[in-house]
Amino acid sequence: MKIKNIIMSVALLAGCITASAQQTTAAPSEEFNPHWYVQAQAGGQHTLGEVCFGDLLSVNAQIAGGYNFTSVWGVRLAIGAWQSKGGTHLDYLGLGDKTWKYNYIAPTVDVVCDLSNLILGYNPKRVCNFGLLAGIGANIGFNNGEALDVRNQVIAASNNVLDEAHLMSLYWDGTKARFLGKFGAFVDFNLSRRVSLGLEVNCNPTTDSYNSKKAGNGDWYFNALAGVKVRLGKVSREGKPAPAPAVVEKIVEKIVEKPVEKIVYKETPAPKPEPLRRDIFFKIRGSQVNRTEMLKVEDVVAYLNKYPEAKVTVTGYADKGTGNPKLNVGYARKRAEMVADLLVNTYGISRSRITVDSKGDTVQPYEQNDLNRVSICVAQ
Repeated sequence: MKIKNIIMSVALLAGCITASAQQTTAAPSEEFNPHWYVQAQAGGQHTLGEVCFGDLLSVNAQIAGGYNFTSVWGVRLAIGAWQSKGGTHLDYLGLGDKTWKYNYIAPTVDVVCDLSNLILGYNPKRVCNFGLLAGIGANIGFNNGEALDVRNQVIAASNNVLDEAHLMSLYWDGTKARFLGKFGAFVDFNLSRRVSLGLEVNCNPTTDSYNSKKAGNGDWYFNALAGVKVRLGKVSREGKPAPAPAVVEKIVEKIVEKPVEKIVYKETPAPKPEPLRRDIFFKIRGSQVNRTEMLKVEDVVAYLNKYPEAKVTVTGYADKGTGNPKLNVGYARKRAEMVADLLVNTYGISRSRITVDSKGDTVQPYEQNDLNRVSICVAQ
């Protein structure tokens, strides 16, 4: 059953990756804005044990408040609570299977990573976001009276001698706090920029005494939760727009010669054409020219065809916010060469008219990080 649950979780994440990959990234003029959020969830829990899977299912809930520092990284304070269960086989004592339940509150501090924004780039209009989380905290258990009843039955069936090898020697009473770890995954389906419905699965390791049984290793419980997340404040902000392309004008001068009474229209020699610049943007870690950016490549081709003496310099760049300098040199070079190859192989521009250069991430032509995934073409 555990393997089946893992396979289903992986399949769900794979479906979300496929759906998100089909969506375009945010327009260059929109940027992520750090913000707070609140979250409420409810679902079920399974505590690892020896008896049947269904006998160790219980209910649980979680509330959380968090802050997203970037489009990828955030932190949250989560408080899970309600009920856990323990169980064991006591056939050798003639008692059959025994289960017991107890309550807990578990506050944790979690680090959250949004993989969809990390892999595909930030897009506030994306329908589905997915990611991973990990955290540490405490599990505060209480109301463990049912475990005491089972322990007393074991003692009575063992002639008043507790079988240390049969688990119940770690019984606890009152209120007991233990270290707790957490790691898991989440999927959010966005109803709007502020509100989303989400699913979360997490596993939580703690100490061996959590379920009152002696096993020689840590105890685990797994949560599956569904709920709602509400983002507070401004989620995104408007960035700087891309510069408008230069306009090339043709000047026609009318000359009147005297004293002859006729008007002569004389076209002045064509001035040296103004340089043409086109900035061709790429997706994160990408070097393919999409359909929208291809129109800019065609502008460069039209300019070169109109002015046969003109040449073009294609300079590739990479953003500092992604990867590292060594990788970014390759990304920038590949972006410049991709545009140059299109000019030669698709539009028949002579290679001798093209100069290819790469700046890696050492030069950032734009203040906005994501706009620096660009090849800048200057024809003159």
